[in-house]
Amino acid sequence: MGISDLIAGFIREELDEAGGALELQRSDLAQRFGCVPSQINYVMSTRFSPERGYIVESRRGGNGYIRITRVRVDRQTLLMHVINSLGEELDPGSAKAIVGNLVESEAIDRTSARLLLCAIGENALRTVPRQYRDTLRADIAKQILIHLV
Repeated sequence: MGISDLIAGFIREELDEAGGALELQRSDLAQRFGCVPSQINYVMSTRFSPERGYIVESRRGGNGYIRITRVRVDRQTLLMHVINSLGEELDPGSAKAIVGNLVESEAIDRTSARLLLCAIGENALRTVPRQYRDTLRADIAKQILIHLV
């Protein structure tokens, strides 16, 4: 089990004890786990994203904090949030992570996820010039997710 797993597990336990909302000091967490604060940022962005059912607010600086709230949203709301947050470009790694999070949160099934990843994968876009692939990938992903709503 890596340090990120330990940090995420600790935060989830604290969230459960706190009833779904928690405020933490980034520096306290980093000190507790013997890591740099950027490791905490990594855990927050990869394990506590809206796609996974969390809202994270953060303030940096001496009195900086991280406020995490567990939210339960319906499938349609989650998909619309993802669609609206995709942006103009989508690289292959981010696409895979987003689709994985949607499967994990049960917003889409594994078959839909595989089809989506095939449609926006490098193999499907190989005839498109590299400088346009991420833009096209984002457009295709949005259209497929809109269809799934």
